[in-house]
Amino acid sequence: MLPHVILYNAVSLDGRITGFNADEELYYELASKWDIDAVLMGINTVLMGFKAEFGDKFEEDLDFIIKRERNPEDPRPFLVIPDSKGRIRIWSELFKMPYLRDIIVLCSESTPKEYLNFLDERNIDYIITGKEQVDLKAALEKLNTQYGIKSLRVDSGGILNGILLREGLADEIHLLVHPELVGGFKSNSIFQESNISSLEGIIKVKLSHIDKLKNDIIWIKYEIIR
Repeated sequence: MLPHVILYNAVSLDGRITGFNADEELYYELASKWDIDAVLMGINTVLMGFKAEFGDKFEEDLDFIIKRERNPEDPRPFLVIPDSKGRIRIWSELFKMPYLRDIIVLCSESTPKEYLNFLDERNIDYIITGKEQVDLKAALEKLNTQYGIKSLRVDSGGILNGILLREGLADEIHLLVHPELVGGFKSNSIFQESNISSLEGIIKVKLSHIDKLKNDIIWIKYEIIR
């Protein structure tokens, strides 16, 4: 069984996810009210948040990471990160985030053995699905059966969102639309995928909620029509 998946993004009025004054406090305040079991975050989103590059490794307290408390009754959500190439090494910083229960890494059969050993040394759980890349559908099913994850929020950019949408794995889209226009030619929308060949490839949604919040920011919620 697949968990219920919510795509969540702050966007400008012209649909950009960067280049505008996003209200991060409002973004996380709203997210904190949702009853979810995990947060799925893309690699680029993680690294951008910590101003890190692929492969960067910060100073870490390895003993703390290994012996950290792992309470099965902890109500906080898991952090789930797909990383089949072993590019994230800043786990010491991620474990400092107080609103997360623990971390699960999604890997594939092509993930370097060295990286799996790296995770094992830090007592970090991982799931292996897919050959060259993570099979997200199989990974979501394992998150449900192995960890009891029934609902999941996606904090990511357009690439991971695009995969989830094209594979029919997303159930809802929540947008905080900010009253700013970014413009430009570079594509950085919430949905990045190959161009569709016909209108039959359009993903249709149904409006289920709209609300005006502070500073003229609009919260829009859509259900994805199967």
